[in-house]
Amino acid sequence: MENVHIAPVVGPEIDSGYIRIEGDRIVSLGAGPAPEGGGDRIDGTGCLATPGLVNTHHHLYQWASQGLAQDATLFEWLVSLYEVWAAMDAEVVHGAASAGLGWLALSGCTTSSDHHYVFPKGRGDLFAAEIEAAREIGLRFHPARGSMDRGESQGGLPPDVVVEPLEEILTATHEAIRAYHDPSFSSKLRVAVAPCSPFSVSAELMTEAAALARAENVRLHTHLAETLDENEHCVEQFGMRPVDYMEKLGWLGPDVWFAHAVHLSDGDIAKFAATGTGSAHCPSSNGRLGAGIARVSEMLERGANVGLGVDGNASSELTTMAGEMRQALLFQRARYGPTALTARQALEIATLGGARNLGRQEELGSIEPGKLADLALWRVDGAFGSAVADPVCQLVFGTRQPPLARLLVGGETVVEDDELRTVSQDAVGRAGARARDRLLRRAADRGFSAAKEVHS
Repeated sequence: MENVHIAPVVGPEIDSGYIRIEGDRIVSLGAGPAPEGGGDRIDGTGCLATPGLVNTHHHLYQWASQGLAQDATLFEWLVSLYEVWAAMDAEVVHGAASAGLGWLALSGCTTSSDHHYVFPKGRGDLFAAEIEAAREIGLRFHPARGSMDRGESQGGLPPDVVVEPLEEILTATHEAIRAYHDPSFSSKLRVAVAPCSPFSVSAELMTEAAALARAENVRLHTHLAETLDENEHCVEQFGMRPVDYMEKLGWLGPDVWFAHAVHLSDGDIAKFAATGTGSAHCPSSNGRLGAGIARVSEMLERGANVGLGVDGNASSELTTMAGEMRQALLFQRARYGPTALTARQALEIATLGGARNLGRQEELGSIEPGKLADLALWRVDGAFGSAVADPVCQLVFGTRQPPLARLLVGGETVVEDDELRTVSQDAVGRAGARARDRLLRRAADRGFSAAKEVHS
């Protein structure tokens, strides 16, 4: 790759330079023309090269339930949709994951996590279905085996029909790790352990899940401090705020990252920074559900790691990773002023911040020799976009992302000229639509008419 503006995230930017790739690794980069030799030469004239974006919170199955409960709070939204999600099967999950991951790739994402926590019985292998979809699209994938064991009868929020027994959860989670987790440097598949949230899981599941994850040397993930309702629930049920509850259960540490972390106190932020606990900021979803604005700027200033997440498409319809950089920047500036978050800080949390959340900062998240060749090449010389002199500004500030000239995962092309190359783009889009139709039809067959929720 040569003749390209390089924003490596670490180190100075290069106005016109090259990135040399051998196999799946970056071997060198610098100013001026590329050295002779090496593999295929990609002309990056008129383009900006960034690390591939890293998505650290998602619910891919929710591609099939977009547009429902449009004006609801988080708890109202969940209660509206739990019964819909209870109708999913492996076919729904595969179609939804294919569309969701294809959409992410088209927005510059090379690595995505996914938090799947609804496992109705007798519906096939839902975890395997999304893993297969990621393999077909060609992205690095970090599925988190989620779970809920605390239904309404136990004081939790979800109906009992969508929860699992504790021992079954632990067995299935252990089996998923053993079957799929690949700890190698070039891994395209790693598994995390992810009980859903304080209002849907028991304290015993949280502590047992943490013990399992640490015994298997995998990471821990859950939702936390997303809404004021959650704070109130934790105080009422457990006598303490969410972060204090997590600390009591042994859920703070450098192997943990939380989704959302909107409602943190000063003390909570200090605990995150001191323990190396990460968070996935999901600004579009937080805005859509009226949850609030996370204190991202303050977290960064105090040394706490922050990555980005698009969250599930049912609370963040058609949200892109590139778009979340802009949302993060605007939300912080709306709260703190115009210097709260820069374009380059937004790019860093979308790349290196995400890599740190996943424990892959030595492999991903910046353009450096020795790291994996996961790169996004953005065309910034278009007739309209070229009016913005700073290419990073064009990428982060613009309401429409620049065309994606190339997306490389381990040096292999996944997107070229704004089109998926690993699979048929149209077929993947249609698979997502079929997944939605199948899910809503199955929900209606169970006596739950989701159609009435579309404009609620």
